[in-house]
Amino acid sequence: MQTATVTRVTDDHYLRSEAEHLGGQITELCSYLYAAESRLLALIREFDAKECWAELGLCSCAHWLNFKCGIGMNAAREKVRVARALATLPKIDASLARGELSYSKVRAMTRIANETNEDYLLMIAKHGTAHHVEKLVAGYRTAKRLQDTEAAEEQY
Repeated sequence: MQTATVTRVTDDHYLRSEAEHLGGQITELCSYLYAAESRLLALIREFDAKECWAELGLCSCAHWLNFKCGIGMNAAREKVRVARALATLPKIDASLARGELSYSKVRAMTRIANETNEDYLLMIAKHGTAHHVEKLVAGYRTAKRLQDTEAAEEQY
């Protein structure tokens, strides 16, 4: 009976070690992908700002990304939007470049981020999941919309 218990503990330990090893490899690779995504967005921002897409005969940067990179139009528009937004968000941009944040989190944050709330959003993003960030952003946008509606009603 003791041998079975010892073997089981060893098997569990081995499986846990393998899981930790594989998990470590995955998270390390994700960090590299996030850093590469940062570089891609910087290049997209420059390509868009210089309107290189127009010189190549296309009507927008998103269309060029769709045609040349095989990125769906909605995703291409989002990449251009995020790339532009990161130009004014140096802390979020740097965190993505270091591989600390996923593109999913950054994409959500850039919908509402500015110089006054960038630190707060970074804190949420570093300690929460992409779902937490997206939920926070959705709540903020809803509150902002309601606030704008109330202000418009008062003005009326």
